[in-house]
Amino acid sequence: PAFLPFLHRHRDLMLPCRSDVRRFFRPAVIRQGSSPHISHHRRIYHSSAAGSHGRHPSNRRVIDLRSDTVTEPTERMRTAMASAQVGDDVYGEDPTVNELESEAASLCGKEAAMFVPSGTMGNLSSLMSHCHERGAEVILGDRSHIHLYEQGGIAHLAGIHSRTVRNRPDGTFDLSEVDAKIRCDDVHEPVTRVVCIENTHNEAGGRVLPTGFLHSLRELTTAHRILLHMDGARLFNAAAHLGVEPSELLSYVDSASICLSKGLAAPVGSVVVGSSAFILRARRARKVLGGGWRQAGIVAAAGLVSLREMRHRLTQDHHNARLLAQGLSRLHGEGLSVSVDVDSVETNIFFFRLDPSTTPPRMTAPKLAEALAAPVGGDAEDERPIIRVSAWDEQRIRIVTHYQISEDDVRTVLSAVRRLLSQAAAQRVVVSEAG
Repeated sequence: PAFLPFLHRHRDLMLPCRSDVRRFFRPAVIRQGSSPHISHHRRIYHSSAAGSHGRHPSNRRVIDLRSDTVTEPTERMRTAMASAQVGDDVYGEDPTVNELESEAASLCGKEAAMFVPSGTMGNLSSLMSHCHERGAEVILGDRSHIHLYEQGGIAHLAGIHSRTVRNRPDGTFDLSEVDAKIRCDDVHEPVTRVVCIENTHNEAGGRVLPTGFLHSLRELTTAHRILLHMDGARLFNAAAHLGVEPSELLSYVDSASICLSKGLAAPVGSVVVGSSAFILRARRARKVLGGGWRQAGIVAAAGLVSLREMRHRLTQDHHNARLLAQGLSRLHGEGLSVSVDVDSVETNIFFFRLDPSTTPPRMTAPKLAEALAAPVGGDAEDERPIIRVSAWDEQRIRIVTHYQISEDDVRTVLSAVRRLLSQAAAQRVVVSEAG
């Protein structure tokens, strides 16, 4: 009891991290005045209903364009998962995982492969395997997924130093800038071990890295005796766009992490590919990161369906994305405040922009995303589907197509956007006349 007055007087010293703890456990940082469904990092609108596709609890249909990560496993995947042969993968005894890894390595033209739970773990375990000493340096784009959206894990967990180069709008970067930023063996500086690229490039709107760029970058890294890693989360989309096998694009890199649960529609998982020695080191990294599977053949079976079937239909997703982009571009021709660079739409991702010059009541990207997903009343309106999109910032909305988006869905989305923007335009006229 005699100690309590001391504790009270020095309570601020005793709890210096109280606000940090509150921040850590908050589900999202909310910008003042924004919807509670929008995170400060990536404002992705969603309804409170479970499920991404099919029917909403209100019996309304759902069209989910937020990401290709929302894809549900196909019926063939579910059948394969139910009958998969399994074993303990940490012992190397799961036959379905072994089959997936062997098939992925062959398809990608690499000696070996490793099945991991996520693309983030795939990238992290790859870079840990390449950077043998703490403080080693990775050069990567300033708009890359590893740099922006993987929580700084290469520094936090692996002690890897990152140095950025500026990404161009197409996802490439200036090779002379890379060359200038590669460190020599100086006792004062970290040692550059790896250059990272992303193909397709998410922040660039799903752009595909040109093979000429890959060839020149490979020559540069070889000259400096450093490695080249590809975040190939959507590599199969890049290969489909170019009409080449994945192995051709991966011939330029030492390693890659490739996602099975995006456009390829598996429920979970990525594969890391590279040399046998690299994969041996990567397995140690995967284990310490908590990625050691046990009877993982159940999910690996879905990954096999991804590689054998789903990759061959990705061009349909690209077609639907371009169809939607063209339709939105025509809305601009109708005088509505939307713009999109149709020529840059190469795969299943693109951004469209709302005109920032519109006068109040201003239709921002978050407001449009919220309106598309909002429940509506009235018998006639009950048939309108819930449309989910990602508001990337105040002006941009990201669209991602996948196997559960049809051409009919594209037409429905265009109709909804036209209706909402026309209503906003009419409100602007009323406000202007009232003023």
